[in-house]
Amino acid sequence: MNPNFTGPSLLDRRTFLRRASRGLEAIAFTSLLAEEGLLAADKSPLRPAFDPTRPHAPRPPHFAPKAKRVLVIFCSGAMSHVDTFDFKPELVKRHDMPMPGSGKLVTFQGENGNLVKPLWEFRARGQSGKMTSDLLPHLGGLADEMCFVHSMTAKSNTHGPAENQMSTGFTLDGFPAIGCWTSYALGSASQDLPAFVAIPDPRGVPQSASNNWNSAFLPAVFQGTAFNADKPIPHLSRPAALSEKSDAATRDFLKFLNEKHLAKNPGDTELAARLASYEMAAKMQLAAAEVSDFSKETAATLALYGADDTKNPTKARFAKNCILARRLLERGVRFVQLFNGAYAMGEGVGNWDGHKTIKTQYDGHAQILDQPAAALLKDLKARGLLRDTVVAFVTEFGRMPTFQKGSNGRDHNPHGFTVWLTGAGVKGGHSHGATDEFGHRAVDQVATIYDLHATLLHLLGLDHERLTYYHNGIERRLTDVHGEVIGKLLA
Repeated sequence: MNPNFTGPSLLDRRTFLRRASRGLEAIAFTSLLAEEGLLAADKSPLRPAFDPTRPHAPRPPHFAPKAKRVLVIFCSGAMSHVDTFDFKPELVKRHDMPMPGSGKLVTFQGENGNLVKPLWEFRARGQSGKMTSDLLPHLGGLADEMCFVHSMTAKSNTHGPAENQMSTGFTLDGFPAIGCWTSYALGSASQDLPAFVAIPDPRGVPQSASNNWNSAFLPAVFQGTAFNADKPIPHLSRPAALSEKSDAATRDFLKFLNEKHLAKNPGDTELAARLASYEMAAKMQLAAAEVSDFSKETAATLALYGADDTKNPTKARFAKNCILARRLLERGVRFVQLFNGAYAMGEGVGNWDGHKTIKTQYDGHAQILDQPAAALLKDLKARGLLRDTVVAFVTEFGRMPTFQKGSNGRDHNPHGFTVWLTGAGVKGGHSHGATDEFGHRAVDQVATIYDLHATLLHLLGLDHERLTYYHNGIERRLTDVHGEVIGKLLA
């Protein structure tokens, strides 16, 4: 080394190795912090980029997913948790007594009376010994597969706003459904069926109707397509007077004209999206007819679901909707929303809104729901679809542990109720959170619908805090500014 050199010393080998080792120490420390979740995470928006000419093309998730698709079974009308999945021995012990500390308890429809025990017996199910009621024995028999969230809460005690929240995250109208967010983020694994299909109850639509599958401010191409086994997608059938050959030639000619028109208007994303929708409709003429054709389903499959039940035609129709849900999932539809219960004014006409005669009403509804829904889960598992499908069984809120004064039914209760999940990435035979000793309020590990949505998106490989859409000056997201992944549910 030159003794007259006055600049910085040259880096010898020993110094280089010493300094390099310090850098490795920093890298290792950073890695440990990341594993413990102690690093500040990047929460910048991750708005998916999609080609408007191919809006349903598959897109990568934010991270490795546990599930590829979602099935939501939505029991509209607010199913009573204390009569189905949330066993409360204290409710049995104090039957027909006032609820302690409640005073003059006034809820949605007025004053409440005394506590009323479950109207059906609870029994231990499976190896887990989970207590579920005899109202839904087929579903109860699958308790070892399910992860129950007994501490769910909702923001509204009114059906329409609460349905909105369960499907969109917001009680107000005008927000996209979770299925639309999923389609926007991930596209579809099927290029001839919609990414998001809603299957209304055979008796009609839920109370908030198309809000449950509306795209709102997201591009319209991501809106859910609603049809069921009774009513296929309208306006897709080929007119009888038009031959198949002429129909195909007409579609090809229209495609040629559309492509010429698009070429004259480069960069017009609205036009491109509209043409893509027309293309999807053309493809669905064949695909939707095939997916709704049950002629190749075996007699054993129809019997498993109860689709051959001639004594209960409503059950048979719902069973066919369940088969339709399975057929859509196995053909690559990303998100399927299956409804049980339809809105109509009056008591006992089509949903789980048991205000006055809950025993009679629920006995009828359970006959429609139980066997077909349980068969759907069994069939998905037998076909290997549950390995990468997450199923969420939800309702908009719960019901009171008391009867309404002067009636034989339970009023609305958004303060604590039960939903459950099963399938990809979810613990089986597990219960999370709890309501109080009567099933009135969530008191342990209280969960929100925001948390449920965050968890479903997480299972699909999506960060709910980063999946956004810029609208009216706001980075909108499904979970608004709330929500945490319920990590204890994850397998």
